[in-house]
Amino acid sequence: MDDSLDAWFAREVLAHEAALMRYLTRLWPRRDEVPDLRQEVYVRVYEAAARARPVSPKSFMFTTARHLMTDRLRRGRVVSIEAMGDSDAWNVLTDELSPEHRLDARQELRRLATAFDRLPDRCRAVVWLRRVEELPQKEVAARLGIGEKTVEKQVAKGMRLIADYFHGGMRNTRDGAGSPARCAATERDDDQQLAD
Repeated sequence: MDDSLDAWFAREVLAHEAALMRYLTRLWPRRDEVPDLRQEVYVRVYEAAARARPVSPKSFMFTTARHLMTDRLRRGRVVSIEAMGDSDAWNVLTDELSPEHRLDARQELRRLATAFDRLPDRCRAVVWLRRVEELPQKEVAARLGIGEKTVEKQVAKGMRLIADYFHGGMRNTRDGAGSPARCAATERDDDQQLAD
């Protein structure tokens, strides 16, 4: 064993044991596992320091602890297939979709397409780029030649108009709040603000 590594470990890592225990106790839900976690943190830090000493040992120790807890939580969520037993016993139809569900899904998709098609042109383009193509707001603004604030407002209005359609249909009036005419008018207002 490297005596200088042991001395470094005692001075730079073990000196913070109380803080580490408070940290682990505060964050880890199962208190009886905290001493084991502490030991595993120490092992990981010691092994890493044997290869190369961390610049900031205390930060490295806490980062190691956080990663260790994340790993354990992730492993705890994985369910073994063997543990689940015979899947035939569950009597679950996994790939079979009833005709009623298919019809419902098609009808919902048609309603969404209709609502989307009724959006004003720019509103529809912004919603498509942001929500379907998942482009960043900045890129949508650059692509359409509008301000980022306009993109933000158009997405919100487009989503509201689609929701309005699903909850009673879009209003036929062209001056109501959330109507397509108002969406278009807001586009003009936003463009005017950008020009000023």
